[in-house]
Amino acid sequence: MSGAEPGGPAVITLEELDGMAEESPDSAYHSHGSSLEEEAAERMEDEEQERLLSYWQSVGRGHQVDVPRDMAEPIQQLTRNNSPQERQTIPFTLIQRKEKLGDLLYEKRQYGKAKWACIKMKEKQYEQSICLGFMKLMRYICEQNSSGLYLGITIPIVTIVHTNESQSEMTQSVTVAYYLPEVLQDQPPHPFDSDIIIEEWPSTIVYSRSFRGITNEDSIMREINLLAEILESPELCLQDTFIIAGYTNPAAANRHNEIWFLQRP
Repeated sequence: MSGAEPGGPAVITLEELDGMAEESPDSAYHSHGSSLEEEAAERMEDEEQERLLSYWQSVGRGHQVDVPRDMAEPIQQLTRNNSPQERQTIPFTLIQRKEKLGDLLYEKRQYGKAKWACIKMKEKQYEQSICLGFMKLMRYICEQNSSGLYLGITIPIVTIVHTNESQSEMTQSVTVAYYLPEVLQDQPPHPFDSDIIIEEWPSTIVYSRSFRGITNEDSIMREINLLAEILESPELCLQDTFIIAGYTNPAAANRHNEIWFLQRP
């Protein structure tokens, strides 16, 4: 939520002057007190924006990503609405849980047909792509859309990644995607950013394995190879396209992630 914008020069009408003359000292005191409270609240809001922006800029520098000042309001709005009660988890049907000695190896799930807001990125490093892509999606979520409304956060935010044929390295091209909340699935608001495209994804069966920490080219390839070894029939899945599902924002220190293998149609 943004703070109040400073207005132009104040214009006082004759009627207002008359009304001010008729005010009692007591009412004038309360009016002034209210004004001080509003100014204090506005200062606190501005300070919160600056603190959050400064934190994101510090994290961004670690990934060689510039976080511009116009991200202050989206960052603040997303932070305020990011409690567990505010987040909507993407619905799925659990088909199977594979465990070994009490440890969960992977889950087999089915995700239904749904609309997603997607943006393609191709930066030098994966971390740069997801940070810049996520910032663009944040602006869309935080009122920069045809409805003018805050859309609400859904988790996970997913990134489609691709590898070469031998699965030895990732390509630079990725797609960062945001699942539209249930109430917006029929009529998604149009993004102001022309780089963001609304796509309808078909129903898909995925094999999901959880992991924590940063996501970069090395950690993603390690998780791809690990899940490929665990699955009984990895050949049933796409061999060059995978999804990284992020349950915490890219600025978080110890992220909760999943690697998804996509079963062939």
